[in-house]
Amino acid sequence: MSVYDERPWLGLYGDMPADLELEHPNALEMFRAGLAADPDGVAVRYFDGVLTRTELDAQSDALASALLAHGFAPGDRLAVYLQNVPQFVVCMLATWKAGGVLVSINPMSRSRELTYLLADSGATVLVALESLYDEVGRDVVPGSDVRLVLTTSELEYQTRHDERLFAGSSRQRHDGTTDLVELIEQHRGESPPPVELGADDLAFLTYTSGTTGVPKGAMNTHRNVVFTSRVYRDWARFGPGGSVFGIAPLFHITGLIGHIGVSFAAPIPLVLAYRFEPDVVLDALVEHRPTYTIGAITAFNALFNSPRFTRDHFSSFTATFSGGAAISPTSEKAFFEATGLQVHNAYGLTETTSPMTLTPFGTPSPVDPTSGALSVGVPVPSTIVRIQDDLGQDVPIGDVGEIVADGPQVVAGYWGKPKETAANLPGGALKSGDVGFMNRDGFVFIVDRKKDMINASGYKVWPREVEDVLAEHAAVRESAVVGVPDEKRGETVKAFVSLKAGAETTPEELIAHCKERMAAYKYPRQVVIIDELPKTVTGKILRRELRS
Repeated sequence: MSVYDERPWLGLYGDMPADLELEHPNALEMFRAGLAADPDGVAVRYFDGVLTRTELDAQSDALASALLAHGFAPGDRLAVYLQNVPQFVVCMLATWKAGGVLVSINPMSRSRELTYLLADSGATVLVALESLYDEVGRDVVPGSDVRLVLTTSELEYQTRHDERLFAGSSRQRHDGTTDLVELIEQHRGESPPPVELGADDLAFLTYTSGTTGVPKGAMNTHRNVVFTSRVYRDWARFGPGGSVFGIAPLFHITGLIGHIGVSFAAPIPLVLAYRFEPDVVLDALVEHRPTYTIGAITAFNALFNSPRFTRDHFSSFTATFSGGAAISPTSEKAFFEATGLQVHNAYGLTETTSPMTLTPFGTPSPVDPTSGALSVGVPVPSTIVRIQDDLGQDVPIGDVGEIVADGPQVVAGYWGKPKETAANLPGGALKSGDVGFMNRDGFVFIVDRKKDMINASGYKVWPREVEDVLAEHAAVRESAVVGVPDEKRGETVKAFVSLKAGAETTPEELIAHCKERMAAYKYPRQVVIIDELPKTVTGKILRRELRS
């Protein structure tokens, strides 16, 4: 038996059980349990709009009935091409009630990406914002398997339109489309026939970012969704009486589980604000006083850098988690100084349906004294995390290798890609592609992505370590480190840096800062100061764009 099978991290659990039973047979029943417990409670808040659990149930019943009337069948896929709006939640439940699978599409996707995602998933229904359909969808849908297009507006479900987000917004009607809200009203009062959804049936297709090759559709099952939603709920020790703020995009696995899934499992209201705009989010935090959220540290930093930010904006929170992008010890300290709250590190991937590790609630994340990395926590219940070498063998505690996860949150595979499934999910365990190690207490530390490692004169340089050192400089807001070709060294270290508002420094000063703190082969030989680093909608910095 490997040391990882002994689960040394259980000593840090406190009263959290080592293993969790599946509470519900599927995610739809998870929602219905919350509905039965609090039928008149608020399910979704969207600016001044309110959707109760009973109303959410009625609208999703009507939409499911409409889908079935239009030929949607169990196992069919419905794609949502939406921002953080209540319609997303309505469509999710309706898809499950009709026996289907939700396909979540990044609203930043353009024609090439939307074409691929619709073709790969085989979606037969598309629900899109009118503006997105006008800009992208109407040129893509005719060549796809989509038989029914439902369009909707960000102006629905509210009356107080914030001009900072909705300036210039107007309703649009397109030939060959059906208005989503009107369709729901046409079928109001109808209930779809009962559907049997098993724990191993698919709930979502969530697409990986495609950093290596084309995006792959991760097959997130109802078991995955029910398990990970409960993990977040129980780990943060919350239940009825609070609310979750949707700072992450709902199409992403963090939003699907850390926002919608948690709101179903608790049950608590989900607060949405269309899309991330710092000052709009700050106003929403004051208006709705949420108690919990999870988001990328880059989003939190954007809030803290707003001149309107005060500590009062986070005064209602009892639990905050950071996931989706690496966080340095400096960022953790800055979060505490800004809010008075500990941010709990979370680590997971699309293929682990969000969390595989979490920082024990109320326990600060340790910092590795050698690498300076901040721990991403310990494996969550019912989960084994291993560190393995290139041959798939467990390495000793403290040694660096690939992080591999095995548990109820790991997906069934990649949609239509058996070779990729066999390569990345051998035996049902996920090879994460992240390099890290575990200490004797069971805390996991990420060194970096395998593909991002820089080979400078034969020495391994992990960008994350250089970025953490740069973060210690008072002028640095964000940084990204990449390897670039070099005639003498093979590769050399290049850093792209954005500065805090009003701060000044020079590339030479930043190089000297790193040189004083790092081995000679590690410090960046080139530094470029830019206004903003390129990011995904979830806040991950796009190193691949910087390389090119």
